[in-house]
Amino acid sequence: MNEIKSILKEIDRLKPIPQVAHKILSIIENPDSSMADLSEVIVHDVAVTANLLKLANSAYFGRPRKFESAHQAIVFLGMDQVVDLALMTSSSDNLKAAQSGYDLNDGELWRYSVASALIARELAERKEIGNAHMVFTAALLKDIGKVVLSQYVADSFEKINALVAGGGYSFREAEKEVIGIDHCELGGIVAKTWQFSPAMVEIIRNHHVPQNAQMGQAEAYIVYMADTLCMMMGIGVGSDGLAYRFHQDAVKFLDLSERDFQEIMSSFGIKLQEVEELLQNT
Repeated sequence: MNEIKSILKEIDRLKPIPQVAHKILSIIENPDSSMADLSEVIVHDVAVTANLLKLANSAYFGRPRKFESAHQAIVFLGMDQVVDLALMTSSSDNLKAAQSGYDLNDGELWRYSVASALIARELAERKEIGNAHMVFTAALLKDIGKVVLSQYVADSFEKINALVAGGGYSFREAEKEVIGIDHCELGGIVAKTWQFSPAMVEIIRNHHVPQNAQMGQAEAYIVYMADTLCMMMGIGVGSDGLAYRFHQDAVKFLDLSERDFQEIMSSFGIKLQEVEELLQNT
């Protein structure tokens, strides 16, 4: 119990999501909001404007001429992509460092988180599941608990690995058994501390067991499947990457075909080099 209290205190060491990110999410969730409302928030935040232009001018978007203002980027890219880019820049600081407990080097958790978010958005659009921004944000932040828990996992790795290798535990279950809390549960606590919606908290908390989500279950299945597709492509496979259970019901729930898997992985693989440049600009 004392160790869990110590772990929870570590949340305060994370860099909070900027208030501008919450404002952006509020705008996009309001059906009466407009592109002008979004532009008004972004142009008055120097850091967000600068980062948005860096990202919008990357090879990922393949535009021959450079954007010179946030307004140009918003008009050309549209609200959806601009919101995603703004949320990316607000999240990068916490996710870029190495996480030794999970055998992830500098930048690997960030690369994996962005890849998951981009694939999750594509899945949400393909399956016509609403609230794509919540899906994108949840996929981006789903492993924020790893940032806090990494050192504790490193200290207990032999015990955790023994349960995974010989006890039939998933990595998440072994974390819970040995440490008393797993990275998903901890991520949900972080999301709640940062005042994200109850649905967002549920998705992050249950991104390895989407069937347990009490709210936003369809979005939780999308985030879970994006995570699974990243693993299939070899993205973000640290010490824990291959030690999770595959939930076949997710395929049925989302009505995904083998062709869907192939098309998503193929299209993302082709764009991976552009994604790398996108990451370098955050």
